[in-house]
Amino acid sequence: EIFTMFSNSVTNGGKTTLAEKLKNMLPNCDIISQDDFFKPESEVETDERGFKLYDVLDALYMDEMVTSIRNWMKNPASSGVVTQEPQNTCDKLKSVYILIVEGFLLYNYEPLNELWNRRYFLTLPYEECKRRRSTRVYQPPDTPGYFDGHVWPMYLKYKNELEENASMQIDYLDGTKSQEELLSYVYSDVIRELNKLKE
Repeated sequence: EIFTMFSNSVTNGGKTTLAEKLKNMLPNCDIISQDDFFKPESEVETDERGFKLYDVLDALYMDEMVTSIRNWMKNPASSGVVTQEPQNTCDKLKSVYILIVEGFLLYNYEPLNELWNRRYFLTLPYEECKRRRSTRVYQPPDTPGYFDGHVWPMYLKYKNELEENASMQIDYLDGTKSQEELLSYVYSDVIRELNKLKE
């Protein structure tokens, strides 16, 4: 049995940390990260202001990402996933393989939509998001005005698209909450969904 969950987030929303912590708590769990599918800088478009357009789907090898996810789902046991379950996992969940897909543009790409069991979206207010972004070092580094000129507008654009899609079932999470609160909520939610699968 396979269970897929998607963790989407505004930049620096905490999705990678949350995914890694969940992986350590859940049975037979693996992670695929959208960040691993960025095109090289030379293939990323530049707009008229000189901004590299990284926060769009065209900056990513999305076909390769979908292929990786589908390959994992076909044979999760061969993916190198650790099959040593956490001690508190009940027996009936030990036959489930869990894939966490984490990224910043997951729900706006149609070929991924049929693959999910649960969707989470970590949100942050503007000031906190900008503050966290300023503490990170990117390669290539952010140019002056990049956050306000490209990153934040793209986040708002994609989030609005999701909110306008009534059929899209997404659990929006407050990224300003502590990692412990977020982890506790998502873990409990996943276990509840897994138990439903096994009933």
